[in-house]
Amino acid sequence: MSPVVLLSRDTTLLQQLQQAFARSAPQLDAVLADDPLAGEAQVAACWFPPAGSLGALPGLRLIHSVAAGIDHLQHDPSCPPLPVCRVVDPGHRQGMTEYVRWAAIHYHRGFDQVLQQQAGKVWQRPRQRPAAEFKVGVMGLGSLGAAIAEDLAAAGYQVRGWARSGKQLAAVQTFAGPQAMGAFLDGLELLINLLPLTTETRGILGQATFARLAPGAAVVNCGRGAHLRLEDLQQALASGQLRGALLDVFEEEPLPPDQRLWSLPGVTITPHMASAASHDCIAMQVAENLRRLHAGEPPLNLVDRARGY
Repeated sequence: MSPVVLLSRDTTLLQQLQQAFARSAPQLDAVLADDPLAGEAQVAACWFPPAGSLGALPGLRLIHSVAAGIDHLQHDPSCPPLPVCRVVDPGHRQGMTEYVRWAAIHYHRGFDQVLQQQAGKVWQRPRQRPAAEFKVGVMGLGSLGAAIAEDLAAAGYQVRGWARSGKQLAAVQTFAGPQAMGAFLDGLELLINLLPLTTETRGILGQATFARLAPGAAVVNCGRGAHLRLEDLQQALASGQLRGALLDVFEEEPLPPDQRLWSLPGVTITPHMASAASHDCIAMQVAENLRRLHAGEPPLNLVDRARGY
């Protein structure tokens, strides 16, 4: 069977993936771009592939994202028009739900405020409010977003959800379509973004959205880095329209050391850890799709490249 080539700017991830392939798909050679076998690869497993790396592999027949999204492939302009698959991990929903539940508690209970106070040795209790008074909105009601919205509602929060098309969820007030976006956003104290990245959603976390939220609201971005307009975020934080932002996804990953987000007051950065497929799950799914490719069978988790998901 032909080798799989691993492509990423993250050298630590490359090492981890090679170890996972050795454990979970030992029948395959998982090689890096500088390996002589890379030229024989028919499948490339990618996470932010370096520019020109995909175009340098003439034998490719399938591109495999090692995550649920594929927009990171745009960072390589040489990416050929081949079929693209993504990884779907059954544990992904649980991890994302846990992360967002923590985010809601973090802002609802004022932990962001007490952490800032600690630096100045300030002893001051934040205002305590029942969860039912804290307005939370979830943008994107696919399998992940719907599970998260219902989980937060079950925890007692006042939850709204927005999606492109109508959804019905237990204990969640839902809104659909662009015409309902304003009503969805009005007065939210925490906005959680789980939308896919499309032409319509690019830059959706910007001034127009922030202005509809309650003064001093917070934003959590678990969607894609390109959903966020950095200048608008900086202005909203400086004016007090936003009290904070929890960011887990970025247009360039790993986030460069000179990126101003690292030191922007009110911003908390996590290293794309809200939920990620396990390395062993990645190895097994890539191996299965390589087997299917050789057997002439349709691949698993094929993506519509035009839609982006």
